[in-house]
Amino acid sequence: MDKIAPAVANAIPSRAERTRHALLMAGLDLLVTRPIDAIPIDDIVAAAGVAKGSFFNHFCDKQAFGAAVAGFVRAGLERRVDAMNAGVDNPVERLANGMVVAADFAFFDASNAIVMLRGMTDATMAANPLNQGVEADMARCVAAGFTRPEARSSGVIYWLGLCQILMIAIIEANFSRPAMLERLHDMLLLGLGGLGVAPEVAADMAARSSRNRLNADVHPALPAAASTLR
Repeated sequence: MDKIAPAVANAIPSRAERTRHALLMAGLDLLVTRPIDAIPIDDIVAAAGVAKGSFFNHFCDKQAFGAAVAGFVRAGLERRVDAMNAGVDNPVERLANGMVVAADFAFFDASNAIVMLRGMTDATMAANPLNQGVEADMARCVAAGFTRPEARSSGVIYWLGLCQILMIAIIEANFSRPAMLERLHDMLLLGLGGLGVAPEVAADMAARSSRNRLNADVHPALPAAASTLR
């Protein structure tokens, strides 16, 4: 399983930061095969190589731990979205790129995708800082008249829901690369159309996005972030 890349920091991480990071890394391994309710805290601290008391210095319970691990993975996924959207101004294309990255993530990095999907909380809430990008892009789509006005209040729930269910479908079906890209094309076409994007724009965006990923056989490297060890 690919690991989330640790940040390159100027200062040596503190003992508390290293302990938290070890616990999160243990969670990435354990949550692939078991939901958080089926994992004893003893197993978590043993995998992390830390004392049991250290767990409660960082997390109030297992549910908070599971959510933190999922958020850790989601933050890495959002950095991939940001990297793909660098220099892209069209908000519809930016939304489409988010779904492309989600599909690639599930295809190339299914283990971490499973961990994220199992533990997400507040996944569609506007207050979730990890949703700021999609919130901003959706607002710009509505303001520019690219989508139906209802997308202002419900577009983020709709779009994130589509991305999540597409990831689940890719993991469960174990698609070949061409079959996965065909499913991505269809979901982009249907999803953008559901938002009210003009049919010709949605068709072009879906075709270009899936075609451009056809030769992307290597998952893009995960950009490091200073928030990785915190």
